[in-house]
Amino acid sequence: MTAPYRDPALPVAERVADLLGRMTLAEKAGQMFQTMVEVGPGGTLADVPSDHGMPGTSDLVVERHMTHLNVLAAPPTAREFAAWHNRLQRLAAGTRLGIPVTVASDPRHSFTDNPGAALLSGPFSQWPETLGLAATRDERLVEEHGDAARQEYLAVGIRTALHPQVDLVTEPRWARGGGTFGEDADLTGRLGAAYVRGLQAGGDVARDAGLDGAFGPASVSTMTKHFPGGGPQLDGEDPHFAYGREQVYPGGRFDLHLEPFKALLAAGTRQMMPYYGMPVGLRADLGSGPEDVEQVGFGFNRGVLTRLLREHLGFDGIICTDWGLVTDVEMFGLPFPARAWGVEHLSPLERVAKILDAGADQLGGEACPEHVVSLVESGRVPEARIDASVRRLLAEKFELGLFDDQRYVDEGAAAVVVGRADLVAAGRRAQSRSVTVLRDAGSGSGSGGAAGLPLAPGLRLYAEGVPDGEVAGFRRVATPAEADVALLRLEAPYEERGPGFESFFHAGSLEFPDDVVAHVAEVAGLVPTVVDVHLDRPAVLTPLLPHADTLVVTFGVGAPALLDALTGAVPPEGRLPFDLPRSAAAVEASRSDVPFDTTDPLFRFGAGEVSAADGDAAA
Repeated sequence: MTAPYRDPALPVAERVADLLGRMTLAEKAGQMFQTMVEVGPGGTLADVPSDHGMPGTSDLVVERHMTHLNVLAAPPTAREFAAWHNRLQRLAAGTRLGIPVTVASDPRHSFTDNPGAALLSGPFSQWPETLGLAATRDERLVEEHGDAARQEYLAVGIRTALHPQVDLVTEPRWARGGGTFGEDADLTGRLGAAYVRGLQAGGDVARDAGLDGAFGPASVSTMTKHFPGGGPQLDGEDPHFAYGREQVYPGGRFDLHLEPFKALLAAGTRQMMPYYGMPVGLRADLGSGPEDVEQVGFGFNRGVLTRLLREHLGFDGIICTDWGLVTDVEMFGLPFPARAWGVEHLSPLERVAKILDAGADQLGGEACPEHVVSLVESGRVPEARIDASVRRLLAEKFELGLFDDQRYVDEGAAAVVVGRADLVAAGRRAQSRSVTVLRDAGSGSGSGGAAGLPLAPGLRLYAEGVPDGEVAGFRRVATPAEADVALLRLEAPYEERGPGFESFFHAGSLEFPDDVVAHVAEVAGLVPTVVDVHLDRPAVLTPLLPHADTLVVTFGVGAPALLDALTGAVPPEGRLPFDLPRSAAAVEASRSDVPFDTTDPLFRFGAGEVSAADGDAAA
């Protein structure tokens, strides 16, 4: 006789109740952990500990009963990715209860390469970074992006998106600002909600195709982060690291940082991730009037997770902590302590107890379910508390169809869907649209005629930061002296940190080094020059202005898409998603939690030549 939980005709609540009643405590505990997993060569399972210190896949699934895994770098082809997913599901199907694995991923549709934040697109279609989506101001485009990611994720078996990120860039130096929608709470809320609709239900794209738009087997669950807002970091340092653990509110704007999360809750986001940050000196309303907020990381904070998020805001979805709150590990051959800010003195077992008491359902980046078993067996945590979280986690697996038709994916279809021509073209067009023109030599705001937009085809082009073969329509030359126009692509400045994992985070000063400014001046002195700055943070562009005939900023744009924008093949429509400060001193004097707080910014939020007629651009 088939167990009721395997019967797709029964209501989800009945199936969950039946399965939960069959589970051992160890099997329940396994559901409450999600850690990273790697793909072996050719889409095989990585069954030996990795160079990053992660356990083998069989150890996690079979021995530790874990069925939520965060996949890291993808194999080179979608077919191999899908084959890996099917091998993983067959492994899980062979366990006692056959609970399927929910595969999760950080963003992997743009240009960032950071194993702690986002991954290179690889075989997937490539779109602008989230800041670039924000620069377009187009909710429909954001839904289209979400739907494209949904289609490609489904094809290879990814069912949870560890995004979107709706923190506000109120501290310009913060290293994670590049994954946000910028500085404005209203814009972030509107576009973040569109992002959720695209991933979970296909948005207007799905409705236009006649789909019902409900969460279900065709959905990818979104894990919105980082509740209650990860932007106000002391001095802009990131709480992945001990020196960045303090989150501060000198302007008293805690409530403002909640606004985007409210919009995404209304849009139906299924999961929520609290940040590492430890609030310092914070007094806020958690639902029953102003009070002092416990000075511990948000993943350990009962006032924030249970009283504010669960009870006051009414969220009954899954809460998963950010990665690595419990266990000290080694990454890239270096020691990496747990981000247990405010509770460093607690043992790993005590940290797990505090996380459970705070109200989290799942511990991200951890693989120690034995601690949950120990807490229950010792009587410190009632098993009913474990059941409450496991019930939420299992229900989502049933709703996503993982116990039924969606357990496996079609490997041949994955090769067709992922990187499909229409998705790639849509991503490239979105990149071009996101290009933001701050000064155009052709509009009278600059002095270099050949650098005026749109650039004329056939010009002799000197280019830096552009790969060979990616200057279609121009004649590439080797020196500025030979050129009609120069194109210099620059990265926003940052201070080198590291070694290892720390080196992936761009933090510190927003000012360009003197040698970079001198080089731009040298080239611009020889030929009309277009300067493009890739902004993953709000850089200080002040010293570049005297030299750039045309100045544009981008947020994840490949060279072909940039040239499409500069030649007018796809008109650039971007508008700044944040203020650009005039100086480092203005940034240092601003309040970390207050938007638009730098004195006399060089360019204002909304600046862009397309909007100059409306008075939005200022220099």
